Amino acid sequence: MDRGGASLSSNIYEFGDRTTSDVIIHLRNREARPEVFYCHSPILKEKSKFFAHKLSFSKIESPNDSSVCIELHCSNSDYDYHVKLLGLLYLSEDHLLDSLNTVKTALGVLLASIALCCDSISQSCIQYLEAVPWDEEEEEEILKIAPTLGPIARPILARIQPVDLNSVKNVFLSAIRFATTVNVSLFPFTDELKTSAQEQIEYLLLEDGDTPLIILDEDVQFEVKTVVSKLFSTFEIELSLLSSRFDESSEVAEKIILQKLTDIEWISCILPKMDLMKEFVLYWVHVSGNVLGIIDDQKYHSDLWGFKAKLVEVASKALEAVGYGNVIIPASLRLHLLKTWLNYVRKIKPILDSKSENDLSFSYKMDGDLCQNIEGAIISLLLALPSNDQADILTDWMNTDRLKFPDLSEAFEVWCYRTKISKRRLIKAAKTISNPTVSL
Repeated sequence: MDRGGASLSSNIYEFGDRTTSDVIIHLRNREARPEVFYCHSPILKEKSKFFAHKLSFSKIESPNDSSVCIELHCSNSDYDYHVKLLGLLYLSEDHLLDSLNTVKTALGVLLASIALCCDSISQSCIQYLEAVPWDEEEEEEILKIAPTLGPIARPILARIQPVDLNSVKNVFLSAIRFATTVNVSLFPFTDELKTSAQEQIEYLLLEDGDTPLIILDEDVQFEVKTVVSKLFSTFEIELSLLSSRFDESSEVAEKIILQKLTDIEWISCILPKMDLMKEFVLYWVHVSGNVLGIIDDQKYHSDLWGFKAKLVEVASKALEAVGYGNVIIPASLRLHLLKTWLNYVRKIKPILDSKSENDLSFSYKMDGDLCQNIEGAIISLLLALPSNDQADILTDWMNTDRLKFPDLSEAFEVWCYRTKISKRRLIKAAKTISNPTVSL
């Protein structure tokens, strides 16, 4: 045996050498396309159980023939792979892998080698497929073929086998830390890596059979709550540093604070999938007054437009969650949330609209969908408050010169109707009490 495990016959014979051939193989496809290949029985017997059987049977039938003819049939698509396989029979094992230059070739040869019982070549194909990368199309083809091959395909499928829940959980926890860059001990991530981590978390949270096992896990819930807490803590710290940073460089100051706010916005998008949106809402209600108190400083009057616009987008998440009943919080907190952000969006929208009209390069205008979502959430939130609080907010709305957005006409109509109906109910109830019906 040579160092590759092939017999000496592999070095003696050459594929297609007619002068030394004692076996002729006729290869035909479905269209009966014939092709003749000159082979050698020592090679065929050693490398293929199929050919070994055929040759022993032919020897019994025709013991005096100097050459044997074997006919093979294959499909059109498999024809080239059978030809390739016949050539591979003449290679030593250490050269087999080098000859399998594509996933498609390896798959085709693998199927042919299994059909002809060429074990060493099958193993080489498996080894090649297990080691090389696959593109999406190749992976689909492997997933289609490999399950039909039985135990031999296990090494190929190892990379796509389902992992245990604990491994998924650990990856998820690491990814969410990366995605929010909470852990300051980690090395700095580029924007591309951070975005990729966020996208993969969103993908992991797509609804399927395993998703509930991840999102309901106590460790995952605790870690995500911790991440939310740290995000808001970091945000408040950066807010306290905003003034000094702004004095040094307004651009750098806005970039830093905007990044922290963008992280909060992203986490607010995945929390509903984990039934943890209340965590975000409570923290947002807590910081709202401080945020708007700082941003209202005269020094920021004509700057930080990206941050000011992003505040509206993040506030809309909280308004929608509370307004539509997805997050339940006390009436006092709902009133605080509504009053705080109603005043802000009412003030900022005309400013952003005006700047975008005067400067085509200004990109921070509130789009129609965002305005519609905010208006709907505010109306829903307003109508769920005690009627006296509703009256105060509606009075303030009608006394302002900014009636167009948000338009609270619908809420006003409902309030008027409820007020009238409630008065009638009180009168009716009073009459019932003063004139009770006597029944025997």
